[in-house]
Amino acid sequence: MLFNYYDRRERSPWRDTMQVCLNGHVINAGFQKYPQYNKEFCDKCGAKTITNCPKCNAPIPGDMQDTGVAVIGGLGKTAPDYCQNCGEHYPWKTENEILIDKEKPIELLQRIFSKFHSIVKQLRRRYNNRQTINVSDEYDVHDLLQSLLILYFDDIRMEEWTPSYAGKSARMDFLLKGENIVVEVKMTRKGLEEKEIGDQLLIDIERYKEHENCKTLVCFIYDPEGRIVNAKGLINDLTNQSRGDLEVIVFINPL
Repeated sequence: MLFNYYDRRERSPWRDTMQVCLNGHVINAGFQKYPQYNKEFCDKCGAKTITNCPKCNAPIPGDMQDTGVAVIGGLGKTAPDYCQNCGEHYPWKTENEILIDKEKPIELLQRIFSKFHSIVKQLRRRYNNRQTINVSDEYDVHDLLQSLLILYFDDIRMEEWTPSYAGKSARMDFLLKGENIVVEVKMTRKGLEEKEIGDQLLIDIERYKEHENCKTLVCFIYDPEGRIVNAKGLINDLTNQSRGDLEVIVFINPL
């Protein structure tokens, strides 16, 4: 049953109900006060509209209404992702978005890195020896890692320039823009072992301290041949470079 606005017009301000389609398009943020704008189906995507949480039936909170202020329709409004009454997510919240909300970005990255070598080995075993990606150098690591990052992150930027350090600039590997995280990738090989990688990353850290979008630098070192002897020492040396404006986190796989 529709709420009768005129019965409570003296009780101002009050919270109206929002009408939203199942895909998350806001139809009317003033469902009760402005019923002439209500729609049974979305005019953007055709999905059915709702005004209450499907789980607990609590109204979806809309505009604060006041007899002296007119706010009409859903233009520019954003639907909430979770019900404030029961905590359940609304239908337009995707499972991937829910996962990211519940897990910190660093935990998602750790999940990818911890399985990276296993994924590489699995890719080698294709049916009937079909062609596959053979991760043999750092470029291959980049390509595979980019595909895995897409699982959890939407705004992934590559080939962005770092600030100059010692008169030189470099291109970062991955910038996760929304999370203010830079992922720097290294793969060990002959001539690029523990000391060399450590020296390179120390220079990278100094560069990223000046980058406005880098609050966390995540270093991923892929070491398929076990060239790193003292992994714990390398991790400690690099993470100890963290400062107030930059956190350094290091993952090595396989250990």
